[in-house]
Parts: sequence; structure tokens; C-alpha cells
Amino acid sequence: MKKTKLKIAIAGAALVAAVATGTALAANGSSTGSGSTSGSQSSSERTRTEHAEQKTPSVIKADGPNVFPHSLDFDARSNTFFAGSLKHGTVSAVRPDGKVRTFIDDPELVSAQAVLVDRARDRILVSNVDYGTADRSRKDAPFRVAGVGSYDLKSGKQDWCVDLTALTLDGKQHLISDVTVAPDGTAYAVDELTPTVFRIDRTGHASVFLRNGLLKGTLDIPDLLNGVGMSAVEWVEGNQLIIAMADGSLVRVPVKHPEKAQEVKLSAPLGSPTAGMRLLKDGSIAAVSSGLLTGKPAPIQRVEPRDGWKKATVKVTDTVEDPVTSDVTAGPDGTTYALSGGLADLFAGKPHDGFSLTPVKTD
Repeated sequence: MKKTKLKIAIAGAALVAAVATGTALAANGSSTGSGSTSGSQSSSERTRTEHAEQKTPSVIKADGPNVFPHSLDFDARSNTFFAGSLKHGTVSAVRPDGKVRTFIDDPELVSAQAVLVDRARDRILVSNVDYGTADRSRKDAPFRVAGVGSYDLKSGKQDWCVDLTALTLDGKQHLISDVTVAPDGTAYAVDELTPTVFRIDRTGHASVFLRNGLLKGTLDIPDLLNGVGMSAVEWVEGNQLIIAMADGSLVRVPVKHPEKAQEVKLSAPLGSPTAGMRLLKDGSIAAVSSGLLTGKPAPIQRVEPRDGWKKATVKVTDTVEDPVTSDVTAGPDGTTYALSGGLADLFAGKPHDGFSLTPVKTD
């Protein structure tokens, strides 16, 4: 593997604040007041318009300085987003009004990357990584931390935190980019820097689930990482894992027969580098691809499966102005939000005053 550097450059890209992409709902009906004049609204029209405006999702400006989240998830029961901090190794609770508070502060977490709310078991799963830029980092030995922790959804207390490097003992660099959970509570974690998928049972016992050449990283990100591979994973119907590769391809892994893993035939590749995914209610996937390499707005793409995920149709449904947008998640009232966590500043060693959640269209 080529030498890893710890700075990031976005050629010619001026980062701007993320903007809302949701469209206001139109008020239905017409004025019923016989005395209304041109250019005025009746009381009922104003009420409908105001109600529509209240329902229109807007950008959430989170007030967490130097949190630098890479991913997040939403808990509908508490109406709260949970976002991991690459800088502090904590997980923050984020309200829809942008208020941020530290919810998980576990000394074992160096950087908190993937965050998954497992509502069925009242826990939050968090991947433990080390880019070499965190408060708890080993600055001289980045990417030597790889793990997953489980935390109580109500208290934030640790259930367990497993070290996945103990299973490999290969001396290689590792980065647990994402984690998903099956209905039986088994978690699956993907390693961005080696072609390894880990399986973790509900008690925290971990094993190597799959090593496969299809999952080997081929994407180089100048001045940050080389050989970037698996970036996101979702468990889908049919007891399968759908794994997003940073190069824009998808791999389908049957859980009962992981040796039969194969690339999904896409109508068009996802944008590269693919950064995060969200499983939608109809079984499709919403994916966000960072504009890290181009400096252009980050595309949101909808992936609709065909033939049991052997094939899929891909279409762009929205964009986010901030190129370095790294995840997509559910939000209140059936919305979907994309996360822009200020990661360019993190890797450039600059401070950041907060982060943004932008509502996006997924169809």
C-alpha cells in the first residue's frame, strides 16, 4: 500500500454552506371570499400556506463546533439524530433545531465513524477508527484502530466494544467505514482498507465473515488515502448485504452463502467516491457520493433493485452544494437528510463551527 498522508485537498473547490433542496408544498383550492381582490389571500388560503411552510423541511445548522461527523442516524422515537465525531471520538445527540449535546463519551473510541441506531434492541452501534487527526489518535500510527462498539440507546453506556484488529493480526491499516444489522441482531462491519467483512453477534463476539477480491479497494484519494474500497453497507430483503465500493460499484453478498458474492449490474455507476447509503421503505437505496475529487456538488442517487439485487437502476434525484457530503439518513416525518460534516477542514487541520443536515429528494 502506498504511503498514507493526513491532509486533504479539493482542487479549485470553494466550499459553501449547504442549502435546503426541499420544495414547499403548494396550497390547494381557491379563494371562496366574494370580496377578495387580486393579489390578496383569503384566511383559509393563508392558513393552508402557513401549514405547508411549517411542513417544508429546512437545513438544520448543528451548533457542534469541531465535532466533524462523518455519518449519523435518526431515532424517530426520540426525534433525535445521532452523529459520530471523528475529532473527539464521541457521539452527539442532535435535535432538529440544531442543538447538540454529547451522548456517548467512551475512552475506547478514538474516532467515531459509522453510527447506526438499532431500534429493535435499543442500542447504537458505532465503528471505531483512527485517521490520526483525533484527540485520542496515535499521530505516528494512523489506521491501526478498527472496532465496533454497542451503546445503550437511552443512557449511552457501553454494552461492549470489540477490537477487530485482534482477528486479523496482519499488520495492515484498517478503517471500519460502516456497519449494518440483520433482523436477528447480527451486525456486519466493512473494512475500507482491506477486503474484509466482519460479523459480530449480539453479545459482541466477532469473527471474519468474508474476505473476497471483489471487495479490494482500487480508488486513490490524493493526499489522504490509497486503495479505498468498501465505503457503506446495508442489509436488504433476501438476507443479503449490499456493499458500496468507493469506485461507484455495488457488491451483493448472500449472507448464507457469502462465497457467492457478485457485483451488482448497475444501469449507471454511482458517483465516486460513494460515501453513504440509506435503505428506503420500498427496498430501494438512497446513496450520496462525495464531490471530494471534483469539487462539484455531491449527488444523491436512488438505486432500485431488480432480480433480487442482481441488477439495479440508478438515477440522480438531488444534489448538495457542499462537495464533502458524507452520509444520508432518515429524518422527521419521512424526510431524508444528507450530512455535511466539515471534513475538509478536519483533514486540513482547521477549526469548524458546526455541521449541516440538508433535506434531499430520494425519488
